[in-house]
Amino acid sequence: MVAATADPSGEHVRAGTPPDGWEPLLAWWDERRAELRAAFDTAPDTPAWQPFPSYDPVVASWARRQAHEAAMHRVDAELALGTATVAFPPEFAADGVDELLTMLVYRRADWSEFTAKGSVLVHAEDAGRLWSVRLAPGEPPQFDEQPFEPALTVEGTADDVYRALWRRPSTAKVTGETALLEPLTPP
Repeated sequence: MVAATADPSGEHVRAGTPPDGWEPLLAWWDERRAELRAAFDTAPDTPAWQPFPSYDPVVASWARRQAHEAAMHRVDAELALGTATVAFPPEFAADGVDELLTMLVYRRADWSEFTAKGSVLVHAEDAGRLWSVRLAPGEPPQFDEQPFEPALTVEGTADDVYRALWRRPSTAKVTGETALLEPLTPP
């Protein structure tokens, strides 16, 4: 992320190589964390290279992507500990659903492996959000403004739908042809 703001063109963005040894590694991570916080302290519209072609090349896009990545890793850690997991507010969870459905799934360069055909309705009830998705073999999902008769429905609270689509334990109600979820799998 820091390299992305330093070089918004992305021409010279390279992943850093962590040092060997525990103590140097911890210090290296602390330096990266401080740099990341400084990068996020810039204006949301600060130019920043994006590895995801469907994202705006600005810091705000990195913040959104990292917020949802961290949220799912937090759920994973809590599940691994056997403790109760955080409940995400409806607006945040609905944004995570939106990010996955309308942004991340387009990261795939090749849709030829997907053969699903049908319609999916995703409904985050407490957030008042609907996503109507049409799937065709070998093509990225298409989104409709209006709901339709779906072959698969995923519905519940925004938090439950968020978890279900990100393949985490959830009490979202999933009815219909569950094979239609495959093209919507997080990358």
